[in-house]
Amino acid sequence: MATKFKEALDSGKFVVTSELAPPKGTNLDKFKHHIELLKDKVDAMNVTDHQSSVMRYPSLGGCMLVKEMGGEVILQMTCRDRNRLALQADLLFASSRGIQNVLCLTGDSIVLGDHKDAKSVFDMDSSQLLETVRTLEKGKDLGGNDLDGAVSFCAGAIVTPEADPLEPQLIKFEKKLDAGAEFIQTQAVYDLDRFKEFMKYAEQFNTKILAGIILLTSAPMARFMNKNIAGVSVPQDLIEEMAAAPKGQAIKRGIEIAGRMIKQIHDEKMCHGVHIMAIGKEELVPDIMAAAGLN
Repeated sequence: MATKFKEALDSGKFVVTSELAPPKGTNLDKFKHHIELLKDKVDAMNVTDHQSSVMRYPSLGGCMLVKEMGGEVILQMTCRDRNRLALQADLLFASSRGIQNVLCLTGDSIVLGDHKDAKSVFDMDSSQLLETVRTLEKGKDLGGNDLDGAVSFCAGAIVTPEADPLEPQLIKFEKKLDAGAEFIQTQAVYDLDRFKEFMKYAEQFNTKILAGIILLTSAPMARFMNKNIAGVSVPQDLIEEMAAAPKGQAIKRGIEIAGRMIKQIHDEKMCHGVHIMAIGKEELVPDIMAAAGLN
């Protein structure tokens, strides 16, 4: 049975997903507020899995809460923290609770996070995790054993269209598609001309591409991402536009920029939708959508 998210992807509509960051702790009030705010506005919500290697409330728990509150959810699952036994078990658990969209990720390096003495696992990478999903769907585990009850997922992965050089990303992109990715959510896109070039290449494949949009909140944030986040490149003209915002108006300017980019992506039919990442300011996603004319 197709998920609501899968149906949206296949319908030909402009799909909008957004990211939800679980709290660092058990106070879920803000998380619940964001779910309530977004569940009827976006086609699905991604719940992050210890994003940037920072320990947080688990993605699985957050996904269950989204389901309980009536939202469509995408489970983010990284290979950094679990071996293949744990990954398979979590997929079985997710499927048994009606969580049937999954974004397969290799995971950020431990050194980026707040537990630098933790041991990375990386028993598999994202392509192998996609293959694992497809194996479980056939009623087998990775040991070749029969399952008493299989799973069904709409599975996806990520690509970084502004990577330099781009060629290694294109190789990974094709590998993920071969492994069974049905949709791709990209890393942040800021240079739409470069994104168009990527899409010329991607259009030969039968997959759905959602362009990643990260909300800029200040010029220093943009400079930080350029320096510290691989594959993210905020053009100088956007940095200058953020820097020129009146005092106290930087976030408003960031919303305008994100809305303008989404509108151009939509109007020019560059891809199949967008994935909005407001990074801790999920309450601003409706404002970004309004700025893009997506009401």
